[in-house]
Amino acid sequence: MNPLLASALEHLRALVAVDTRNPPRAIGTGGIFDYLQRQLPGFACTLTDHGAGSVSLLAVRGAPRLLFNVHLDTVPDAPGWSADPFTLQVTDDRAIGLGACDIKGAAAALLAAAVRSSGDCAFLFTGDEEANDARGVDAFLRAHPPARVPVPTPSSPVPAPRSPVPAAEVPCFLGVLVAEPTRGAAVLAHRGISSLLLRFAGSAGHASGVQQAGSSAVHQALRWGARALEFVDTQAHQRFAGLTGLRFNIGRIEGGIKANVIAPACEVRCGFRPLPSMDSDAIVARLRTLADPAPAHFEETFRGPPLPAGTVADAEARRLAARDLADELALPVGNAVDFWTEAARFSQAGYTTFVFGPGDIAQAHTADEWVALDQLAAYAAHVHRIIDSGLA
Repeated sequence: MNPLLASALEHLRALVAVDTRNPPRAIGTGGIFDYLQRQLPGFACTLTDHGAGSVSLLAVRGAPRLLFNVHLDTVPDAPGWSADPFTLQVTDDRAIGLGACDIKGAAAALLAAAVRSSGDCAFLFTGDEEANDARGVDAFLRAHPPARVPVPTPSSPVPAPRSPVPAAEVPCFLGVLVAEPTRGAAVLAHRGISSLLLRFAGSAGHASGVQQAGSSAVHQALRWGARALEFVDTQAHQRFAGLTGLRFNIGRIEGGIKANVIAPACEVRCGFRPLPSMDSDAIVARLRTLADPAPAHFEETFRGPPLPAGTVADAEARRLAARDLADELALPVGNAVDFWTEAARFSQAGYTTFVFGPGDIAQAHTADEWVALDQLAAYAAHVHRIIDSGLA
């Protein structure tokens, strides 16, 4: 086993041992963040408690132009674990533990690469990604808006390393690499995500009589759902970077009283995942109009932009800018993915951003979650090379 991988596994063992499940969203400024700061001597560290169990750590050495971002919180352990999820198990080909894939393996590799290198680099560790109230990335973006200059090309001069500086003096970064399970490839594009809440109102009554279109709230919800699914089918021809169509899911329908009572109320929770080339505002507006009569309540409860974010017109140009950065860093480029990441937040703010990390999304959030050792080793080696070559 090479020393860099051995170091990453040592850190991963320590990170997995700390309970950072979200929920219950009980992460504080000690614990895992104490461990991180002890492993990063020579870094200017800014630890911030954003409230409600949201903590972030910005660690900077020198004057880097790139930021590596990784979250430390995990989902709750799924039923069916064969051993303690907080004790790392290492086999011939994998490391098993809660969060090993999503995405403490990357965090451990970043620590290993930082300790064994001397170049300028910056890391943003957050503890609230697995939530609907993530605050760490948004707070960073308010404090560190992107520099409005192009990311340097390989032929451009690389800034000379310099000594650590206080966080307040850190310049704006030019690009962001967000760690999520991408099997060790740079992912330049993914879908956005929107969640909707609809409430339909009817009039309770005996079900033996003739009903009008608006009599039953459940019937309204079902008719709306059928129209929504038909609309989604009309988007199957849409394409962007290998992704196709509009993803849509009706996740929950709840309402009514019993089989012989006309339903006076019904609630629907659903969501859609648009391509970067789709207009989410237009999709929301269209879904709203498909209800007849109009729902008593219609609300978009969450929206995460796609990657790349920005206007529909410039989506491809921004994807190509991310491709240029990945090529400059000599990273393998992978296919676009359907799952959402906080890379979209950085992209929306104006950063050239892509997703890059070890592990396969198929292992995330599962019992006996694992990350492949060869992917962990390759990721650590790439990060170490980027830092020591002055590209970070």
